[in-house]
Amino acid sequence: MSSQDGAQGRYAGRSLAGGRYQLRDLLGEGGMASVHLAYDTVLDRQVAIKTLHTELGREQSFRERFRREAQSVAKLTHTNIVSVFDTGEDDLDGTTMPYIVMEYVEGKPLGSVLDASVTQFGAMPTDQALKITADVLAALEISHEMGLVHRDIKPGNVMMTKRNVVKVMDFGIARAMQSGVTSMTQTGMVVGTPQYLSPEQALGRGVDARSDLYSVGIMLFQLVTGRLPFEADSPLAIAYAHVQEEPVAPSSINRSLPPAVDAIVARALKKNPNERFPTAETMRDECLRVAQSLQTAPAQAPSIVPGAPTASGAGVSSAVFPPVDSSLPQQGGSVQTPYQPGPYAPSTPAPTPTPGYGYPPQQGYGYPQQQGAHTPPPYTLSPQPATTASPAGSGGNGGGKRRNMPVIVGSIVVALMAIGGLITALSLSGGGDDGKEASEEKSKTPVAGHKGPNRNMTIDKEECKEPETSYNDETKVKVPDFTFKDWKSVLTCLQAAGWQYDPRRIDENAYGEDTVMRQVPKEGSDIDPKNPPEFQLDVSTGNPA
Repeated sequence: MSSQDGAQGRYAGRSLAGGRYQLRDLLGEGGMASVHLAYDTVLDRQVAIKTLHTELGREQSFRERFRREAQSVAKLTHTNIVSVFDTGEDDLDGTTMPYIVMEYVEGKPLGSVLDASVTQFGAMPTDQALKITADVLAALEISHEMGLVHRDIKPGNVMMTKRNVVKVMDFGIARAMQSGVTSMTQTGMVVGTPQYLSPEQALGRGVDARSDLYSVGIMLFQLVTGRLPFEADSPLAIAYAHVQEEPVAPSSINRSLPPAVDAIVARALKKNPNERFPTAETMRDECLRVAQSLQTAPAQAPSIVPGAPTASGAGVSSAVFPPVDSSLPQQGGSVQTPYQPGPYAPSTPAPTPTPGYGYPPQQGYGYPQQQGAHTPPPYTLSPQPATTASPAGSGGNGGGKRRNMPVIVGSIVVALMAIGGLITALSLSGGGDDGKEASEEKSKTPVAGHKGPNRNMTIDKEECKEPETSYNDETKVKVPDFTFKDWKSVLTCLQAAGWQYDPRRIDENAYGEDTVMRQVPKEGSDIDPKNPPEFQLDVSTGNPA
């Protein structure tokens, strides 16, 4: 048993706050704190008390910041948030120890629930994963409204009660860790769990609510695939992967996932915070929408592809990050890693660019550019278009053996009529843009299982009229992001800029009618505004394939 374990063992049976809270069993322990089951003698109830390790309690500035954060978190009242009842500090063995008194949740950490699903199915069932994610987002929606960013969303900080109610805990802990404790931190210290860090966290930059949404995206990826999108041999290599590498689509690991889940994860994991979901509420609404759509289809068990690859930062981190400081906590949950001004110091030559790692360096994202730093390029993972189902009976048994002359004659007549109608429509349209719009309108007639449009997902026409200038070439502009937007607003945007377009209707009902599923050129691509290419867009009909 380590000295730390021994210390935590001695705390069992001790009391805090003048004897009000009696510490009992040790429920869990991480790199920064331990959680005990305790008894509140005043209110006659069980509570959970988080005690921070002694080295953290030595700093008065940290204790004050921790107290303020706990007071802010105590104001959060929501079904999906673990309530904070009290906070303070006490002397144990001559050492000042900050503590926080929380609601005791009888249940299991989400990580344990996921492990059970992985053992049974290979991953968590999709509808369950989406509903859990939606509940986590409901908790974040409340905290973000109060200006509180969690900063350490992960399965270990989410509890599932015996009645399967989601409870998010540890609000404010990570922020308190970044309070400038003199004996522990350096300027721009990164605090969090490497596997769930947003790129801006990994770079030591300021974070906002959208950083939590990135972490939620990582967690959703893990729930539906049973694995993390970025794996490497060190926390620093994982941090590098968050900044520079693109994760694979979850459906490449779990074949039962619909394209809409890929779309949610892709948007949540955008490197540029401006390209993620704008709020927890919008991401939650999308998760619930997709979960609802799954209820109308037969349930599909996870279908995990054996040996499916995941992105990795291994083998390249040593060229970017300094060696791991063994004096910093590396076990379990959270780690602290000093932020460097940039991957390469000005005097250090950059290594040979490696395809796939985001070279050449770019700037932007609304953050100040650090000297010598490489800011990642926009994330461009797009959902795969839905494939049209094969015609019923094609290649069926005996299909070429049963000849029926009336059916064949009838088919020829119908085909001739269809061709004549098409020729008439083209002649009436004059073959111009109006004809193109008339052509793309086909297949919009609702059928059984039709999913209606979402007219709230729009793009402003100014994004086409005055697009963002390219980072690499000032004579070029960046292609706006039309994906997941309503086609009517995209059409208005394209026409405002005078850009040519070629829409193609795709029968699928995961996204909903008039949703742009994919675009070419891709969002963020550089184009010449004086000679723009024709835009090709896949637009959903809302009808099942």
